[in-house]
Amino acid sequence: MNASRPSLGLSLLPIVVLVLLLAADVLAFGEDSSYGSNQIALLLASGLAVAIGMGRGQGWSLFEQKIKDTLGDAIGAILILLLIGALAGTWLVSGIIPTLIDVGLDVLSKEVFLPAACILCAAVSLATGSSWGTVGTVGVALIGIGQALGLSEGWIAGAIISGAYFGDKLSPLSDTTNLAPTVAGTDLFTHIRFMLWTTVPSILIALVVFTIAGLGSDGAAADLGGAAMMQAELARHFNLHWALFLVPVGVIVLIARRVAPVPALFLGVLGGAVAAAIAQPELLATLAEDALGPALGLGPTRLGTAFTALMSAAAMDTAIETGNPVVTDLLSAGGMKGMLNTVWLIICALTFGAVMGAAGFLERITQAILTAVHGTFSLVFGTAFSSVVFNIIAADQYIAIVVPGRMFREAYQQRGVAPQLLSRTLEDAGTVTSVLIPWNTCGVAQSGVLGVGVLAFAPYCVFNYVSPLMTLLVAAIGFKIPPPELDPATEVA
Repeated sequence: MNASRPSLGLSLLPIVVLVLLLAADVLAFGEDSSYGSNQIALLLASGLAVAIGMGRGQGWSLFEQKIKDTLGDAIGAILILLLIGALAGTWLVSGIIPTLIDVGLDVLSKEVFLPAACILCAAVSLATGSSWGTVGTVGVALIGIGQALGLSEGWIAGAIISGAYFGDKLSPLSDTTNLAPTVAGTDLFTHIRFMLWTTVPSILIALVVFTIAGLGSDGAAADLGGAAMMQAELARHFNLHWALFLVPVGVIVLIARRVAPVPALFLGVLGGAVAAAIAQPELLATLAEDALGPALGLGPTRLGTAFTALMSAAAMDTAIETGNPVVTDLLSAGGMKGMLNTVWLIICALTFGAVMGAAGFLERITQAILTAVHGTFSLVFGTAFSSVVFNIIAADQYIAIVVPGRMFREAYQQRGVAPQLLSRTLEDAGTVTSVLIPWNTCGVAQSGVLGVGVLAFAPYCVFNYVSPLMTLLVAAIGFKIPPPELDPATEVA
């Protein structure tokens, strides 16, 4: 095996090819590029990286094992996505999502919806520590409310994601919030306190932008005939009741009490199914007639129709026919089936990141970035830039935190810079930008859950853009950069 270090040009070649292929996909397919062509582009770029590595003497077994390890680590995320798909289906037919939409239309006006949605998602994410869980539950209902009010789906998704990632960043229950200080060498609450100086101004700027956007929106939702027409359609097809809120509140409480996401979401799916059987028997009977009930010979019994409709809602496409195609599209869910394309894209993206790491290309690129680091600002800039690059290359926010964190930790120590500056930069740039990359696991996941393409919502995720810029601004003016002896973890070390 050739043990020499790969050149920078050779390391960047698969990335250049990938970018060209993805650009061609976007030009040819637009927002539909993530439904197949992007996956092929990722596999082609992966094949090139493997070919280069094998040409340098690396064996296929090395790449195969790295792919297996990487995909094995992603099983939890894949299960979460599948369960969110099932949850969306059962929560739709149970009336949970329609009830949330109905209440939201009563209490939210078009002018205040965007900042209110951002604040609500921030609160839920802060309590649960999960941006994915927030988007998959509260976010799904907010998309419906915003569309009923006639707002752009890009702005709606941008407000939801901005709030969800703000709460995720600051919650002590968040996995990335715990990961960043661990990698950097500081403690959790020092890390959270230090992030306040960049995260709070960033969300305030985002709220101002969302407020201006809401006030500048035009009149009522013409396509839906107004919010009143939407509420009338909801009441005609569903039995709406406040008790249905018990299911989503229960899921949020479970996650907030540190119950793992997979069992918490699984209980949410079961809760939605039970609620549907109790509250929506007529709807289930109607859906069963359009599904597999007669073919399976389940007969007209209430149990048979409920079983057929609920299994179909959790696993496959569900659409409540309303006579208005726009409203029908709003009252639709893809179930687990709707998440399969997202899973496909995640597998292909992680495969590319795995082979780039196995070939030594990721490490080589990081080392090249380190050579350009001199002062404190360039150190912060290099960290932020590396996190964004790894979100693009490796398609995974955890890699975008761990790899730059490990590579830059010694550099921060050598320059006498406190480790909480490193941990804050990793989160300000690594955590929040992951959702803006169309092939990153976070971007793919949120797009699949909300039903909005990454390219459609990315321009409106104000917080996710301002956050890395804020950390660079704070570093440039030298604000809140403590010496290392003020960090508790450093003192212990």
